Amino acid sequence: MVNAIKGLFISCSSNASMPASDKFILHMLDPTHMFVQPHVADMIRSKISEFRDQNSYEKPS
Repeated sequence: MVNAIKGLFISCSSNASMPASDKFILHMLDPTHMFVQPHVADMIRSKISEFRDQNSYEKPS
């Protein structure tokens, strides 16, 4: 019998500093891929967007 768990497959670095109650990773597949709870998809996308915005380059004038 298979015990299936619905989740989301993403590729990114994990945030090990989160408190245990906020952890959303179901399984670490390798150092950059993880299987997470599906309800965190929007939060992950938002954090990635914030990271990209903070790390954009503007050529000096």
